[in-house]
Amino acid sequence: MDPHTQKDSPQHALDIARSTLLSPFELTEAQLERAFDLLGSHRVDDADLYFQYHRSEGWSLEEGIVKSGSFNIEQGVGIRAVCGEKTAFAYSDDISRAAIEEAARTTRAITLQGQQRRTALRAPTHAAAPSYAFSDPIASLAARDKVALLENLERYARSLDPRVVEVMASVAASYDVILVARLDGKMAADVRPLVRVSVAVIMAQHGRREQGSAGGGGRFDFAHFADDVLYDYARQAVHQASVNIEAGPAPAGLMPVVLGSGWPGILLHEAIGHGLEGDFNRKGSSAFSGRLGSRIAAPGVTVVDDGTLARRRGSLTVDDEGNATQRTVLIEDGILVGYLQDTLNARLMGVPVTGNGRRESFAHLPMPRMTNTIMLNGDRDPQDIIASVEHGLYAVNFGGGQVDITSGKFVFSAAEAYLIEHGKVTRPVRGATLIGNGPDVLTRVRAIGNDLALDPGVGTCGKDGQSVPVGVGQPTLLVDGLTVGGTA
Repeated sequence: MDPHTQKDSPQHALDIARSTLLSPFELTEAQLERAFDLLGSHRVDDADLYFQYHRSEGWSLEEGIVKSGSFNIEQGVGIRAVCGEKTAFAYSDDISRAAIEEAARTTRAITLQGQQRRTALRAPTHAAAPSYAFSDPIASLAARDKVALLENLERYARSLDPRVVEVMASVAASYDVILVARLDGKMAADVRPLVRVSVAVIMAQHGRREQGSAGGGGRFDFAHFADDVLYDYARQAVHQASVNIEAGPAPAGLMPVVLGSGWPGILLHEAIGHGLEGDFNRKGSSAFSGRLGSRIAAPGVTVVDDGTLARRRGSLTVDDEGNATQRTVLIEDGILVGYLQDTLNARLMGVPVTGNGRRESFAHLPMPRMTNTIMLNGDRDPQDIIASVEHGLYAVNFGGGQVDITSGKFVFSAAEAYLIEHGKVTRPVRGATLIGNGPDVLTRVRAIGNDLALDPGVGTCGKDGQSVPVGVGQPTLLVDGLTVGGTA
């Protein structure tokens, strides 16, 4: 039977992975066990083989013309062995028995004595159900229709406001098949679709130019991007540009800041989420190290990382070590209750794995990473939160930012922001930056809205030179006292 006709399930993922990554190269599971025999001669603590097939495509439009298109295919295998804190790793873009065994011989240079014994490979017995369909998004829309999608985006954006002088639009899609074979005998696979559509506009008025952008995506195919979805992206981009072109200078100083729901959760991701990853805490370099069980946030603040959300950009059926993803509570009612763990850091810290071992590709080592990181709802009406502020800033959307993991200090730029005056949202402002400290911000949360929203599906997280897709989300928040760097 064609494995692609079966119902999506953990077994279906394994069937697709075997037919994509093993059978074409005449590889058997017995030959994978031979690689573990080579590694196991040094009795390592842990080891795995990570196979990946990756296909991606992208198209972009500028000045009314589709100016570029790209198509890429890559595949390979990474072999890792771990003893204590020491890791040996080799990879090859040649999936063959000879290449795998050569990589295993290279990897076995590790010499510390571990405890693990190899067992026969087997499929996982408690694998999670997939949270997305195993479809190939690249094949879901013909090339000419992808070009038409971009042209529609441009037409919608220009029709909304005559001040729009330039439109840039892009589509991107990828299809990944991964297979993980582990020294402990576990085998797991995942089939990962991913799409994204983006639009940016430049608006000109009285010699001034401002930009707005929008877009979205997730683990589905191009059928998601119906005309009403594309029109909404164009509307959001034009709205943001029109707000910024009318905006005055942002004030500066310490003031209350209301953060909008959804994408502003990127501040939570950067300023707090990275500090809750297991490697930083095992090494003692995080501002949250050694603080499990203590209050680190205001009452009512609950933060989770959830890799199981349906069709979300940051979701995975299994992580890149073959462990099922899960919903991990990190902060509960202001108390730090957990960290995000991969296999290595969980073993060294003596805690359970959370399914957060992620890697950019077969050529990279896994490390603890976020999936979809979310602050849960409170009980306040967002309008009541705004009405409670006499004078402050309302940050609806964010642009770029940076954070120091060790100290938690961050700087973020607001892409769309307004003044709050006497409890009402008034004038738009431009050039506002938020400056603060992640652990300190958590303690300054004074109100949590009941309007939890997830980001539209555009996030990419970088760490140690590796990039992976992620998601964020939060309700409207009032932070009592953030330093705003302005232009006034």
